[in-house]
Amino acid sequence: MGSIWTDQAKFQSWLDVELAACEANYKLGRIPSEAMQAIREKASFNPERILEIEAEVRHDVIAFLTNLNENIGDAGRFVHVGMTSSDVLDTGLGLQMKASVNLLRKENMELKEALMSLAKQHKKTVMIGRSHAIHGEPITFGFKIAGWLAETLRNSARLDRLEKDISIGQISGAMGTYANTDPEVERLTCESLGLRPDTASTQVISRDRHADYVQTLALVGSSLDRFATEIRNLQRTDVLEVEESFAKGQKGSSAMPHKRNPIRSERISGLARVLRSYVTAALENVVLWHERDISHSSAERMMLPDTSITLHFMLKEMTDVVKDLGIYPTNMLKNMNIYGGVVFSQKVLLELVNSGMSRENAYRLVQKNAHSAWNTEGGDFRDNLEKDPEITKRLSNDQLANCFSTELHQSNLDVIWERLGI
Repeated sequence: MGSIWTDQAKFQSWLDVELAACEANYKLGRIPSEAMQAIREKASFNPERILEIEAEVRHDVIAFLTNLNENIGDAGRFVHVGMTSSDVLDTGLGLQMKASVNLLRKENMELKEALMSLAKQHKKTVMIGRSHAIHGEPITFGFKIAGWLAETLRNSARLDRLEKDISIGQISGAMGTYANTDPEVERLTCESLGLRPDTASTQVISRDRHADYVQTLALVGSSLDRFATEIRNLQRTDVLEVEESFAKGQKGSSAMPHKRNPIRSERISGLARVLRSYVTAALENVVLWHERDISHSSAERMMLPDTSITLHFMLKEMTDVVKDLGIYPTNMLKNMNIYGGVVFSQKVLLELVNSGMSRENAYRLVQKNAHSAWNTEGGDFRDNLEKDPEITKRLSNDQLANCFSTELHQSNLDVIWERLGI
């Protein structure tokens, strides 16, 4: 990813745009064959020379064109005809963003495959579901991962859509009016570069597209943050249902040899904050004066490479975490059954209601026994129920036993697996 955003890559994208525009003009009979041949053979640049010229002229595209013409010679007079700097800058940037999104799509698909495999493997690995960080009702670990997988698939669709929306170019000249260039040049140029002409550019391509780019990358990053935060919570010592892999020779603390910290997940969470921090700047960039200013340019030189490289790293990091994640089903069962299975309280409530008891009385009765177990060291909800005559006169031993089965919580999950193709 980093190679897409180097000066070398940027200048190469500019050269690609200039050459494509020359080829378009050549097809339209506006460049002689000899001149076009010279352009093809001699067009090249030297990044150090460009920066040297820019230090004097204080204009990056002029510096680039000056260096280009130093190499092309007389035929260079046919380069950049009817174009303005932003035609090169914005169309070249479109090429860079397109290449970037393609890499992000690839890495997101790698993550999808890793999550698919994990969800399949643990479709029936029972654990407790939590709301407000408090035990709720049983789920399976595969079901939890299915939610991550569904979100990753949505991110795939977002990146697919984004590639189309940012694969845009313009060869429309000053103010974007085509006054000194033919719209056919734009069409041919964009076609050869795998881009589409902007619908109605000014002197720049409107920055709502670039804001969409940054916001989409930040949104994907926030998904990874959600996954990472869940891993961090489930790795807590008092939970320990999953754990990041710990390499041989790795150390978790300079002071405490026992530590095994979820550092990669924490890293992902931290970097997601960096991605989100750029969203405001991207939205501010949408607001330019009249047909153009360059207040967006300085921010984009930092923002677009940073967000692209950062998310690419985060996707690779999360994929590695998922592939090597330690899963502890024994701890999942132990945590779920703490306090004698209080998490099965809803089923007991419903069985009492089915027996003819009012919901209010049933709720009061079940809550009393659940809270008694919860508030007592070594408390046992099921044992409390079996000793409560108000319960036992309504529910048989078999009925009560069925309340503590996890089959009910898995019985309708096939609809999820079918939707995801698992």
